[in-house]
This record gives sequence, C-alpha cells and structure tokens, in this order.
Amino acid sequence: MPLKYFSYINKYLRSHEPLTKIFSKMSFFNVFKKSDLECPRCLGKGFVDWEDIRRLNKQLKWVPAPCAYCNASGKTTPEMLLKVPVDTTYLTIDLPESEIEKIKNADAETLEKGRIKELFFDNLIKYAEHHYLTQNMNAENIADLYLKTEDETALFSLERENLIQYIEKVIELKKSEFN
Repeated sequence: MPLKYFSYINKYLRSHEPLTKIFSKMSFFNVFKKSDLECPRCLGKGFVDWEDIRRLNKQLKWVPAPCAYCNASGKTTPEMLLKVPVDTTYLTIDLPESEIEKIKNADAETLEKGRIKELFFDNLIKYAEHHYLTQNMNAENIADLYLKTEDETALFSLERENLIQYIEKVIELKKSEFN
C-alpha cells in the first residue's frame, strides 16, 4: 500500500474523521464514484429526441424515447464510451434489461443479432426507396410486393400494417430530401 494511504489512516486516527470521507479521497475508491461524463447520445438530457436521432443518422431506426445508452440518467462512464459505440442501433430502451447488459458487455452473439437487425432495416429502406423512386409505387404496393417475396424463414419480419406504416415513413423521408 502506498505511503499516502497510511497518511490518510493516520489522519483519521488523529481527527476521527468518518472513514467514508477519508476513503473517498483515495483514487482506488474513486473508481466507484458516479460518473460526471455527459452522455454523447442524448447530450445529457436523458432522452433521445428527433434532433439527436438526426445527428446520429438513425432516422427510420429510432424514435424519441428515454436514452438507453445512459439509462435515461444523462451521464455515462468512460468504460461505456470505450465498450459501446454511441450510435449502436440495437441499443434501445425497449429491449429487456438482460439484452441491454449483453450489449454493454460486448456479448458477441447479441452484437451480431443487432448487426443483422440493422442490416434488415437498411435493406428494407433501400428496397422501399428503390420501388418508390424507380417504379413510382406507393407504400401499400411496396409492402404487398415485399411480403410476396419475403422468405418464410426470415429472421426479422413486420406485419403488413406495420410494414406499410414503416414504408410510408421511408417515402416521407425521401420526399423531404428532395425539398
């Protein structure tokens, strides 16, 4: 144990300061202190809004909600910043706590599932954009065509009504890009 810690103990014995006060001065115990780092996903608000979603380029993948990166606290840790990219699409507040912990612990299987889910949505967006722009199809027609060609063993799928709503959002975003 370094000599400076003995001096803290000595100081306690002389002044009768509470041990917690002395231990909080020791760098080893500072590891357990709550972090004061602002969450880079929600910018310290504890809530991811449309502005954050645009800034992180997650339109069509996220909706405004409490921040899963900082668990809605607005603060994060250096360890979290090193382990989990701030724009990890799969890390959302609607996941079970066990799944969130797996992402935060860099569980390979969970990260792969997240990567596959993101690819699914990327491809669905491209599919919808392509048929809207080149075939002038509406959301309902694109959804029907997609569902006819969807593999029955697909890992991810959407019900028809949800698919139509999602494709409408893709078309809306595409239209806004043209304006």
